[in-house]
Amino acid sequence: MTDKDAVDAIIEQWAAVRPDLDTTAMEVFGRVYRLSRAMGDRIEQTYARLGISRGEFDVLATLRRADAPYTLSPRRLSATLMLTTGGMTGRLDKLERRGLVRRSPDPHDRRGLQVTLTEEGLAVVDEAVGAGLAVQKKALEGALDGPQAEQLAGLLRQLLTTTTSTA
Repeated sequence: MTDKDAVDAIIEQWAAVRPDLDTTAMEVFGRVYRLSRAMGDRIEQTYARLGISRGEFDVLATLRRADAPYTLSPRRLSATLMLTTGGMTGRLDKLERRGLVRRSPDPHDRRGLQVTLTEEGLAVVDEAVGAGLAVQKKALEGALDGPQAEQLAGLLRQLLTTTTSTA
């Protein structure tokens, strides 16, 4: 048994005032939510040391995963990141001012643009993904062994795919 956490205290309070409730789902999602917030904050701090926000990292990482020449349309970026075109424009403006991406006309569509990682953008995103993974790995190593982490990843995948396919 591990130490009690903040979710345990909430569950105990509910049990005292509403013993008829099954709070199992609250225990799972409360912990997922709190873990997501805590790790998100750590990752945000890691990226900030590299001069980018989490949202900017998401743009750079999406371009990086597109492989050479690391180019996508703003529309494709928006769709992948589930952002409005206005939100994407703001991120691209910041990244372009920093020299991390370049916007250019799309040679296949006179009305379109392409967004491409610059060499500096490639270096920043590669450093950021390594640093972010190191933070995540350190958190896992302090709590779970390899098989436990794999089991948890599988259970969360099952929950996520089931939850998002029935929503």
